Amino acid sequence: MARYWPEPDYKHGTPARKGVLLVNLGTPEAPTAQALRPYLKQFLSDPRVVEIPRALWWIILNGIILNTRPAKSAAKYASVWMDAGSPLKVHTERQAKLLDGYLNAATGGDVEVAWAMRYGAPSIPDALQELRARNCTRILVVPLYPQFAGSTTASVMDEVARCMLHWRNLPEIRYVRSFQDDPGYIAAIAQSVRENWVKHGEPDRLLMSFHGVPRRTLDLGDPYHCECHKTARLVAESLDFPAERILVTFQSRFGKAEWLKPYTQPTLEKLAREGVKRVDVICPGFVSDCLETLEEIAIECKEAFLTHGGSTFHYIPCLNERHDWITALTDLTRCHLGNWLDTTTDTPESLAAARQHALDLGAKQ
Repeated sequence: MARYWPEPDYKHGTPARKGVLLVNLGTPEAPTAQALRPYLKQFLSDPRVVEIPRALWWIILNGIILNTRPAKSAAKYASVWMDAGSPLKVHTERQAKLLDGYLNAATGGDVEVAWAMRYGAPSIPDALQELRARNCTRILVVPLYPQFAGSTTASVMDEVARCMLHWRNLPEIRYVRSFQDDPGYIAAIAQSVRENWVKHGEPDRLLMSFHGVPRRTLDLGDPYHCECHKTARLVAESLDFPAERILVTFQSRFGKAEWLKPYTQPTLEKLAREGVKRVDVICPGFVSDCLETLEEIAIECKEAFLTHGGSTFHYIPCLNERHDWITALTDLTRCHLGNWLDTTTDTPESLAAARQHALDLGAKQ
């Protein structure tokens, strides 16, 4: 097998373009155990996700988890599956299409937008190949994780780097490392909460639930915990809501090790037992609704809160395709594209001159 993948066809004088690649976590192709098994294997085989000695983890993953978890996860996926497919995939694709429109309206149509999943399809290598085929020589990678974590953002960077090992003609690459304090992102979250309160009134408690990671990652220097709390603080300040009525929690634990605390569902159960009647829950760590928000929070956690004595539970959806969020994403992308958007050197005259120079040197028509 060749070390380097074939280069796409190229005609001299073709203007170079800029590319933007949105990347989200991933999803199975269908809500079935058969589809879950390869997805979970790819996801849980990533050493960024599970930091356990490889030999030991291989036995646990292949001997236990992949024989028991796919069927359980498939049932959960089936409960939130949309007619168009997995919610995460549907929303990510829609966000990419909207960003394409917003961004090119603002930049004069000079940017190509693609999207990918870190695990599952479309893959990062396939999406990068797509951008390369469109003659993108500068690519901005935008992991759709507002808060940086080694198990999410860094894993995307790893995969892009692995892909580049197979390219002969390398592009310039930039990354959006995180956007936990981006003003547009914060404003969009706060506005989504206000709109919910206009309809339903304010809750007794507002709970901000972030995806959990093992507690030891904080001790080892991962900034995720701090960035989650910064987002929560900024959203709270934007809402001007009493601090004593806001809680930050972490969801989606896996295994027996300690994860970031406090845990979301036990916190909701405790609030209900203490007499809190209404809670609203938002998930600022996700910009697209997915299994963790629609099933774990909106179904499981709601049931737990009501079962333990609560009366009213509102899950406030992720940003998804909100206009203010897509506007914020457009601004964030333009900011990181920076001087790449300066196309003054790519005039028709300069491109024609470059083409003629190539022909003079013996290039074929």
